Amino acid sequence: MANDYYGTLGVARDASADEIKRAYRRLARELHPDVNDDPHTQERFKDVAAAYEVLSDPDKRQMYDMGADPRAPRGGGPGAGAGFGFDFGDIMDAFFGGQQRGPRSRRRRGQDALVRVEVELSETVFGAERELQLETAVECPTCNGTCCAPGTSPLTCDVCKGRGSIQVMQRSLLGQVMTARQCSQCQGFGETLPYPCTECAGEGRVLARRNLKVRIVAGVDTGTRIQLNQQAEAGPGGGPNGDLYVEVVVLPHEVFERVGQHLHATLKVPMTAAALGTTLELESLDGLREVSIPAGTQSGENIRLAGLGVPPLHSRGRGDIVVHLEVETPQKLDGRQRELMEELAQLRGEESVAPKLVPTSEGPTLFTRLRDVLGGR
Repeated sequence: MANDYYGTLGVARDASADEIKRAYRRLARELHPDVNDDPHTQERFKDVAAAYEVLSDPDKRQMYDMGADPRAPRGGGPGAGAGFGFDFGDIMDAFFGGQQRGPRSRRRRGQDALVRVEVELSETVFGAERELQLETAVECPTCNGTCCAPGTSPLTCDVCKGRGSIQVMQRSLLGQVMTARQCSQCQGFGETLPYPCTECAGEGRVLARRNLKVRIVAGVDTGTRIQLNQQAEAGPGGGPNGDLYVEVVVLPHEVFERVGQHLHATLKVPMTAAALGTTLELESLDGLREVSIPAGTQSGENIRLAGLGVPPLHSRGRGDIVVHLEVETPQKLDGRQRELMEELAQLRGEESVAPKLVPTSEGPTLFTRLRDVLGGR
């Protein structure tokens, strides 16, 4: 091959895509016509641009590494496409007829993105605003997405004449057939970039870090996704941005557990307070709230505090706080406490307590079921 594209950029044959891009940017800043008006330098810049066009494209680079110059004009004459076999696409074109395709646009939509944001339980109740720091592709500030160096513009491809495809005579099972193939000179765009933007290497976008504010709507839960239209990466060639999806992850709370729109909490009550009744304070998300404990409260009973839960998403109202009461029985008693407990038991006639089985609404008691089994019923 007459053109040594690796040598032109000054990189090894196994250079990575990033190394090739850095080499092109370095040479482009030295040789660009806006910096150096020497005619010889301008010709060398064209060679650098051509080398980058081939080596930055995986398909063209593979073709070049296999011994063919993808920038060389290809037609139906002898030796065209030498070294490349007859592929399935050629067979399909031969049977169904290759259709000439119009040029494809460099301007494409950017990809969507997903980020996760951790929020507190209180933020799901009252809403919040967060500032996200994103590292994503933005429109190139130098060329404004045109992919061309300032003051330059794309040129109509001199191989396909702007059509994006070329007619190639192929031998097939049906004889010689004229097929339409993507132009390898312009990659099907119909235009070439004689002077690609040195900032974005002809991509029309660069990687940058930007801040974005997102509103956390009241009522969100873990897994809720907030869509921000056209806030993801910019598209190549000045294309529109993709959409950004913010997925909410609610952090665990030390007191409350959320179930739907309700908040559940467990409140431990001393045995004496449960027997006599009392009023306790609970730190809710709205501040301190009083919880009235009726006299004779048993473990497992619930008390509801209406309107202090989580609102439905995009709706009004709020759920409740459900307080689960757990009566604490003292595990250790000193002498005086034990005397008082024994005196209370005497007063209540509970010195000796017989087992008392209470039937449940779900069916007979365990004792009844055992009696039925032992009795042969």
